[in-house]
Amino acid sequence: MKAYQLVEWQQPPEFRDVPVPEPGPGEVLVKVGGAGACHSDLHLMEWPEGTFAFELPFTIGHENAGWVEALGPGVTGLDVGEAVAVYGPWGCGRCRACRLGRENYCERAAEIGALGGGLGRDGGMAEYLLVPSARLLLPLGDLDPKEAAPLSDAALTPYHAVKRNLERLVPGSACVVIGVGGLGHMAVQILRAVTATQIIAVDLDPAKLELARAVGADEVVPSDADAAATIRELTHGLGASAVLDFVGAEPTIELGASVVRPEGEVTVVGLAGGTFPFRFGAMPWDAALTVPYWGSTIELMEVLDLARAGKIRSHVEEFSLDDAPDVYERLREGKIDGRAVVVPA
Repeated sequence: MKAYQLVEWQQPPEFRDVPVPEPGPGEVLVKVGGAGACHSDLHLMEWPEGTFAFELPFTIGHENAGWVEALGPGVTGLDVGEAVAVYGPWGCGRCRACRLGRENYCERAAEIGALGGGLGRDGGMAEYLLVPSARLLLPLGDLDPKEAAPLSDAALTPYHAVKRNLERLVPGSACVVIGVGGLGHMAVQILRAVTATQIIAVDLDPAKLELARAVGADEVVPSDADAAATIRELTHGLGASAVLDFVGAEPTIELGASVVRPEGEVTVVGLAGGTFPFRFGAMPWDAALTVPYWGSTIELMEVLDLARAGKIRSHVEEFSLDDAPDVYERLREGKIDGRAVVVPA
């Protein structure tokens, strides 16, 4: 089968012919129905050797859904042909964090040498994906794998960020969403579905601000020199109870710190690598600056429930596997609205 693989650090991935995997004991072979293209894939291509102890080559694509193709010996509870979402972080399955469904914080991650499919192990930019355990698969029901694939990251990651801030996002509060791309447009919908907060979306691109408005933002603010003042005005001078930064560049972190209110939180999800001079007076009293990572299996179940209820939906642009190089170039140039999904079959 054809697979889009990272072969060398700081070089674009390449198409390679690889064997179709055969599932061993406890493993499941999934026919990929959709693989999301994520900005973190771009960072993966750019990072120098040694940033992560991943063994090359491996197939990229950590945001996947499809159908069960074959079951390895000992696998129960799944049927061939069943539509499933693939939980992205693959931990050891045995430590305390993993037993709690938080494989994104596996205590043995350094020993494993990979973070999941597409992140050190073969991912979904191929016709088939070998998943090491049935515990990593969740039923989709009537959801289309092509539209559901982004839910495993582009929705799960912002859902985790929102959920950790739920006690702050009460009626009368405000939440600022910086960056209305693949994750940001899902964050707006999640906030609309599970909170009563005022949603303020910020982006450089007028088209993405239009998307934010269309999916539920109360206010949209251009990311310019007046953004902080505008947000202060919209929040009656109080600031935001939570800021969700899906860019993570120095200017966006600074913007978040300048508009968060006392006891609020700036949650930096984006991987742009910005820094912030944290010191006394840099942020309001008791305000926190955090860097969350992905989400738990239980949170993914809740995300899928929201999608099945029609509360959230990923804005998807569909591409063939042959289009993968162009997809990532368009993603790099900011020319993808919502989420790009590669459909290998």
